[in-house]
Parts: sequence; structure tokens; C-alpha cells
Amino acid sequence: MRRRLLGRDLALIAAGLTFYAGIAVVPLLVLAFSLTARLTSAERVRELGDRVADLLPSELGAPDALDRLVEAGVSLSPLQMLLALLPMSLYGEGLRRALLRFSSREEGMTGWRGRLTALPLLLVTPFLLYPLLLAAGAMADLADDGGAWAAAGRLAVGFYACLAALALPLAWGFRVVGGGQVRWPALVCGALFTAACVSGFLQGFVLFLTLPLDLGAPFGGLDVVGGVVAIGFWLFLLHLVVLAGWLLTGSLDDLLERRRAAAGA
Repeated sequence: MRRRLLGRDLALIAAGLTFYAGIAVVPLLVLAFSLTARLTSAERVRELGDRVADLLPSELGAPDALDRLVEAGVSLSPLQMLLALLPMSLYGEGLRRALLRFSSREEGMTGWRGRLTALPLLLVTPFLLYPLLLAAGAMADLADDGGAWAAAGRLAVGFYACLAALALPLAWGFRVVGGGQVRWPALVCGALFTAACVSGFLQGFVLFLTLPLDLGAPFGGLDVVGGVVAIGFWLFLLHLVVLAGWLLTGSLDDLLERRRAAAGA
């Protein structure tokens, strides 16, 4: 991993990827809720969305923000879905550009390659989001029960549900969107490990939402600016984890290939 980082600024690359994510995250979530509503029903998605909102702390307005995302998703028209594809696909471009920074490979039309290869993943988002919403409903039931065991169960369900939902997108992002030339054993291990780390950081983000912070204090009392900066900072941390997971995946692939070569010799 150190060899792959030589001459490259990991924080700067993560910041660039965070910029693309900042554009794509809301259209992606809205499209995911919209497709899930078409797979099930708008009423079902609203019901499960309310259960998730009940789990989120109210100090920083997270439940209200989630309700707005869900309502925007279930009310999305076909034309609005098409329009949302453009900003959503920018994340694929950002991911491909970021991962290529850690290799010596050069290619043309990097942006379009990243965008087009990210679009097929949208087809499976309802099958990833709906089980995640069901798991959140189970977490809400555990929260209603109360007690230490219920709290531990809630954390475990949230952690493993996020891990399961993130593993496939990360594997697709590493191998297809990012154009990574890694073999399946390293890809599976790396995607699962990275998904576990990202899931843990998401649990930390929920904990952060419970803190009684005045986010607007450093920005002249402008809470909106403070909220945007806080979300951007957490996106930056998450992408540091994703890039570190990619570096680990590539290094593991190199190690396994060397051992195969040594065994063959």
C-alpha cells in the first residue's frame, strides 16, 4: 500500500471524489427510493421510511431530511428520473478518475467510461435498499423494546445490513466502474472488508447526529452552511476509507499473484 501511495496525495484524491459524491448523493438516493417504490409501493416505502426516521436522532434535523428524500423519491416522475441520471452518474466518473490515480494505466474518455459503467448498478438498488429498509424496521422494533440487549441487537442488525447492502456496489465499483484489474479472491475479500469499514463509519455518523452541536457557530450562525460542511466532512472520511480499501484490495491481489507464481515455479 505504501508503494502505491508514493507520489500521490490520498487526502486530495479523496477530496476530489467527495466533490463528485456531493453532486451525486441526493439524486442517487432519490432514484433509489423511486425505484424501490415501483418495486413495492409508495405507501410501503413511506411506512418504512418513517420507521428509519424514528431511529435517527432529531438534534440536527436528520428525520426531517430523510422524510423529504423519501417523499421526493416516491413522487418522482419518469422525466425527473431521466434528468436525475446525469448528476447521479457523475459519481462513476469521479470513482474511475480517483482509482486511476493509483495506477500507471492511461485511457481516453475516462469520464464517460465511469458514468456508463455506473448506470447498470442502479437496476439493483431496489433489491439492496428494500432489505435495508426492512432491517431498519426491525431495528425500530428493537428500539421500542429497550434494554442493553436490544441496543446491542440494533447495532448488530444495522452494521450487518449496511455491510450486505454495500458489498456488491463496492465490488462493482472496484472492478467495473474503476476499471481495476483485480482477481476475484482479492476482490471479494477487499469489497467485504471495505463494506464493513464503511458500515462502521456510518454507525459513527449516526452517533455524530446525536451530539448537541451548534454547526452554524463557526460560520456566523448559518446552520445550513454548517450542516453542509459537516456532511461534506463525513463524505470525505468515508471516501478515505473506500480508497484505503481499494489500495488494500490491489495489494492483496499482488500478494496472491506472487504466491501463485512462486508455487508454480
